[in-house]
Amino acid sequence: MDVLVRTTVGVVACVAVAAAALVGPEVGRAGVGRAVVERAGVGLVAGGADSADGAPWVWPTGSRVVVRPWEAPADDYAAGHRGIDVPASIGTPAVAVADGTVSFAGAVAGRSVVSVEHGGGLVSTLDSVTPDVTTGDAVSQGEVVGRVAVGHCPATDPCVHLGARLDDRYVDPTPYLPAAAWPVLLPESDWRG
Repeated sequence: MDVLVRTTVGVVACVAVAAAALVGPEVGRAGVGRAVVERAGVGLVAGGADSADGAPWVWPTGSRVVVRPWEAPADDYAAGHRGIDVPASIGTPAVAVADGTVSFAGAVAGRSVVSVEHGGGLVSTLDSVTPDVTTGDAVSQGEVVGRVAVGHCPATDPCVHLGARLDDRYVDPTPYLPAAAWPVLLPESDWRG
């Protein structure tokens, strides 16, 4: 009987963790993440963001797939993943996620990066993107700011890393975006079922 109880509890715990992983982005979207968006003073851009979703940003490459999600660090200097990775072929145009001013366009630790200030202390960063803009340029939501390059992700599995900072602290960019295509398990071409 004791073994049956422990097994049942273990199965229930696994199901609960899986369910939380599936709905996690939506929970964050309605809760803390939305408060961060409102605190930054970011409004919707007419005709830009997904109005049904209410998100102020657009996806940088049009893809709503996340291959690696935000992983909050334990503290400012701890390991983590301070952004999300969106799959994109090398050379794919990457766009400004919202209106703003380019605060940086160049190399950081050998990788090409474009950062845009959106006001209210909010900054988006696209890593690794070969810039088509220069520091000081005003950009509109959806305007091409660069092209996907090798750097954050390898050439064999390229991506754009989208980061967000609010008042110089990294925050999860997911609540600023229209809903992601969750979950992502395998590309359809790899499905053997």
